Amino acid sequence: MFGKVVVAQGGGPTATINESLVGAVLESRKFSNIERVYGAYHGVRGIVDEEFLDLTQETTHNLEAVGMTPSSALGSTRDKPDYEYCKEIFRVLKAHEVGYFFYIGGNDSSDTCRIVAEEARKADYPLRCVHIPKTIDNDLVGSDHSPGFPSAARFVSQAFMGVNLDNAALTGVYIGVVMGRHAGFLTAASTLGKKFPEDGPHLIYMPERHFDEDKFLDDVKKTQEKYGRCVVAVSEGIADKDGTPIVTKLASEQEKDAHGNVQLSGTGALADLLVDAVKNNLGYKRVRGDTFGYLQRSFAGCVSDVDQREAREVGEKAVQYAVWGDQNGSVAIERTGFYSVEYNLLNLDYVGGQTRVMPDEFINAEGNDVTDAFRMYLRPLVGSSMPEAYRLRLNHVPKVLKG
Repeated sequence: MFGKVVVAQGGGPTATINESLVGAVLESRKFSNIERVYGAYHGVRGIVDEEFLDLTQETTHNLEAVGMTPSSALGSTRDKPDYEYCKEIFRVLKAHEVGYFFYIGGNDSSDTCRIVAEEARKADYPLRCVHIPKTIDNDLVGSDHSPGFPSAARFVSQAFMGVNLDNAALTGVYIGVVMGRHAGFLTAASTLGKKFPEDGPHLIYMPERHFDEDKFLDDVKKTQEKYGRCVVAVSEGIADKDGTPIVTKLASEQEKDAHGNVQLSGTGALADLLVDAVKNNLGYKRVRGDTFGYLQRSFAGCVSDVDQREAREVGEKAVQYAVWGDQNGSVAIERTGFYSVEYNLLNLDYVGGQTRVMPDEFINAEGNDVTDAFRMYLRPLVGSSMPEAYRLRLNHVPKVLKG
């Protein structure tokens, strides 16, 4: 096949999404049958608007520097393409004689690839469509984990390590709200900074288990009585037994995104709700809440080296599957051995629009913490040189005046 390449980035930015972009661009430039490599500016919206950047003209040095930079260098979009939208994407790609389309993103991005590939087949047009995985939620089916998640998990674990130290110095109840609409992987990552049994987070609540306010308050009370303090990590997507997000109980109207999802991030509403519940029902005075919001996605200070390497490689493998293998699909990461990975190509029908959640063996029986199996799963992903928190040994001096 001959023609041009178009690469696009969709959904929320991550700390390593540009590694996948650079991997796809540099690998594409190795093949003599690739005439040009274009980047769609602001995702699939950029394709429809014919907003292309010629990445063939980028120097290798600058591409490498961009790869090390967090967030989406090509910009992104929250557009959720339907069939008519995807037909327009295909019409533009065909007009520009594009032979390869690589879309870096999550569940909906893989579904977009599926529909565009279907339209190409109907038109008997030789277009290869490959989805390159990315999501901090870690909820792509068929993959052990998704690029972007390990770096976000590294940030969350280090943030809660610091929160725990702060809370130990000035005791009270702390509640941190972490991203995760349907999957609790990122919230669960808060556990990795624990060094001693009494370290926080003492309680972790994930969307995979129904959230009951009475049980939550009882958990907080028991933890406070046991340790004299309580650190809580909670997913923004926690819902009651009927599947209603807890945050929606705060207002009669909620903002929704293009996918029809209630906006959960960035408002601080859930943290405020839970803080008020603890204060009003348990009578504790020192209760604080934070919403991590966008900080988790593109934080430059603690990127996982494992995540960087794998994000680059999934971009490279996408090109190889498309050019050498002449295949459509979604690149998936398979864990092998204690820790190594292989890259497989999955059918777009299998991945598109589906959501993976945490398996039962990663969540404790009470539904308020994670298991050692999850800690073993996560530890290799967050990379090397993870900081550790130490403490003074309490060698008390005998009292003289108040003995």
